[in-house]
Amino acid sequence: MKNVLKLLPAATLAVGLAVSAAPAVAQQPAQPKAAAAPAQPKASPAAIAAAKEILQMKNATAMYAGAVPGVVEKTKIALIQQNLNYQKELNEVAPVVAQQLAGRQNEIGEGMAQIYASEFTEQELKDLATFYKSPLGKKLIEAEPRAIGLSMAFMNSWAQNFSETVMGAFRAEMRKRGKEI
Repeated sequence: MKNVLKLLPAATLAVGLAVSAAPAVAQQPAQPKAAAAPAQPKASPAAIAAAKEILQMKNATAMYAGAVPGVVEKTKIALIQQNLNYQKELNEVAPVVAQQLAGRQNEIGEGMAQIYASEFTEQELKDLATFYKSPLGKKLIEAEPRAIGLSMAFMNSWAQNFSETVMGAFRAEMRKRGKEI
C-alpha cells in the first residue's frame, strides 16, 4: 500500500481506481447507464458552466486524459488472460477500439461538472471561480499538487516509522507472554 501511495499523486488516484476496475467490468454484462453512477440532482446550466470553468482552471482533464487508453489496455490484458490463443489479434484490435472510443474520457469531465454543480450552489461556484482567478487562488492551483505530493510522502514516511513502533510494541507484549517474534 505504501508503494502505491508513493507512486500515485492524489489527483490520479481516483482514475487509477476506476481504470483498475476495467477487467471486472469486461467480464460482466453491460449495465444500463443509470446503474453505472449515482444520479445527481439536475443543476442549472449556469452552475454547470461555473463548475466546468473551475475544473478547467484546476486542469482536471489531466486527471483523466489517459482514461480511454488505460481502460482499453486493462481490458485487453484481461481478455488475453482469458483467451491466450487470441493474443496477436487482441493486440491488433486494441488500438482500433481505443481509436473508436477516443474522446469518451470527456464524459468524466461532464460528470465531474455535474457533481460539482450538485454539491455547490451556483453562487458558491461563481465565488470559487473568482477565488481561483485571484493571486491566492492561482497560487493554490499551482502549489496544491506539490503540497499533496509532499503530504503523501510525509504520510508514507510516518506510516513506515509508526509501523516499526507498532511492531516493537507487539514484540514487547509477546515477550511478556514468553513468545519471541
